[in-house]
Amino acid sequence: MAKFRRRTCIILSLFILFIFSLMMGLKMLRPNKATFRVPFGLDLLPEIRQETPHLVKTFDSQKSDTINSETNFKNLKSDEITVKLSKASEPNMEEKPPLNYFLHVFYYSWYGNPQFDGKYIHWNHPILKHWDLRLTKNYSQGKHNPPDDIGSSFYPELGSYSSRDPSVIETHMKQMYSASIGVLALSWYPPNSNDENGQPTDDLVPTILDKAHKYNLKVTFHIEPYKNRDEQNMYTNVKYIIDKYGNHPAFYRYKTETGKALPMFYVYDSYITTPEKWANLLTSSGSRSIRNSPYDALFIALLVDSKHRYEILRGGFDGIYTYFATNGFTYGSSYENWAKLKYFCDQYNLIFIPSVGPGYIDTSIRPWNTQNTRNRINGKYYETALSAALQAQPSIISITSFNEWHEGTQIEKAVPKRTSNTVYLDYRPHKPSLYLELTRKWSEKYRKERAAYALDPQLPLF
Repeated sequence: MAKFRRRTCIILSLFILFIFSLMMGLKMLRPNKATFRVPFGLDLLPEIRQETPHLVKTFDSQKSDTINSETNFKNLKSDEITVKLSKASEPNMEEKPPLNYFLHVFYYSWYGNPQFDGKYIHWNHPILKHWDLRLTKNYSQGKHNPPDDIGSSFYPELGSYSSRDPSVIETHMKQMYSASIGVLALSWYPPNSNDENGQPTDDLVPTILDKAHKYNLKVTFHIEPYKNRDEQNMYTNVKYIIDKYGNHPAFYRYKTETGKALPMFYVYDSYITTPEKWANLLTSSGSRSIRNSPYDALFIALLVDSKHRYEILRGGFDGIYTYFATNGFTYGSSYENWAKLKYFCDQYNLIFIPSVGPGYIDTSIRPWNTQNTRNRINGKYYETALSAALQAQPSIISITSFNEWHEGTQIEKAVPKRTSNTVYLDYRPHKPSLYLELTRKWSEKYRKERAAYALDPQLPLF
């Protein structure tokens, strides 16, 4: 009996040793960086909600808790805290990600600070009044007071920077490069012109082109609704842009089906000019026609309302874009309409460019506009928009935006910051580079999918 017990103990010990050795061997075979599942939020996309498109949505009380979480907290009696990003998270230029020249991002060069501009520009954006003066009384008035109080619900990693700072431009190009974005659409006003809160910035274009070229990026122009914009001065300004910048290697051209490589111009708020006036410039029989001239180009109109489709056709435009990053805010920005818009564009040989964004919050400058806030949901809102855009099989996708901080649509790096009066939003629990990384992921996906469908005849998508 004693021998039997000893034999049993020996066998049991050997079996346990065998199991332990097997487990250790399997552990050694698993890669060091393996995880049991994909990090939360990077591959689980919520279904696209069906929304009725109109300009001013009724506030959804069921989402009020979510929207409130995207609003700054005021009157917090605490010391200022600013978290800086470690150098380890800077893009590794050795990786050289493939750039996607069918992925465009809207870029703004209107920011200024005392070091480079003698004063703060745009960071001190005024708080805009509601058109109903009775509601205006309920909100703060005046301007923001940088550097700690800026006209944004998020705070840039670069601080209240100047768009004239060469190192800032360089960093922006690095970030776009790291995100596999191929083209930046530069917000543009004619020389000696500017928006009501800014200063002229046309003199920055050469530096932006040079820095973009360093990273193989291309630059196209997003023509803003400057004062008295019409077909006459549009011809003059397009000629100016092409004459002055058209020979730069970073100047963007799009190859059409006919084989021509033409400049492209996004035209913001194109609908405020009548189709008849646009036709003078954009049709071959127009009185100020730019067609078949050295200054011919692709002109992309902003579509807000459904009726704009036929106005854009009559005006002679080459395509449409949707700009706004708020799903449901306009007909054009509503994901549910993108398949129909793509089909319409295919019928009339137009380029369809849906605009996607990571979220929207402009309550730092329009405190009465909470109904249009769109929570980022740790990147899921952005991925939902990108997924919807890819389903429409567009020729180009545009991103709103790289750095429109006032409306909270930026994919530029943001950091946590707290002052005695404000807690800024940030991208935690993720890194400041979250939206650059997501852009790179979807850029590659779009590049592969586009390579497949662009060669095939387009089919109706609805």
